[in-house]
Parts: sequence; C-alpha cells; structure tokens
Amino acid sequence: MLAERLGTTKASISRIENGKQPYSQPFLEACAETLMTDPASLIMRNPLDKEAIWSLWDQAKPGQRKQIVRAVEKVMKQTGS
Repeated sequence: MLAERLGTTKASISRIENGKQPYSQPFLEACAETLMTDPASLIMRNPLDKEAIWSLWDQAKPGQRKQIVRAVEKVMKQTGS
C-alpha cells in the first residue's frame, strides 16, 4: 500500500489527492520513486484516461513497445517533426 510505503496514512494521501491538503516537493518525489515514475507524471497524467499514450505504453509488452517506438518515429518522420 502506498501510504505504508511512504510512512503516512491513507487519509493523508486521500486529502492530497483531493486537493484538501498541499503536498511538498519531497513528498511528490518520494511518491514518484515509490511508484517508479517521475514527479511530473504524477501531476500531469490522468491515470483514468485509458486511451492516453502512456496507458497504452504501460499495457504493452516489450516487443510491442519496440513496435510503438518504430511507428511513432515513422509518423514523426512523415510529418517533419
């Protein structure tokens, strides 16, 4: 459980998630490390968006990830990005 791993309570995590309690940079960084992500992703990503590229990436197997990268590179090359 995230709260236990961070040495806090579920209630505290809930208050932060719901904007009722501010978070600190060290807390954000500890959460990111615990969840094996980066702090920006915790702030900017909507974890409920199943169609977002990161959701697809998270679900992909290693071989599929290579295909995803090749497809994106091809699209970027075609569009001049």
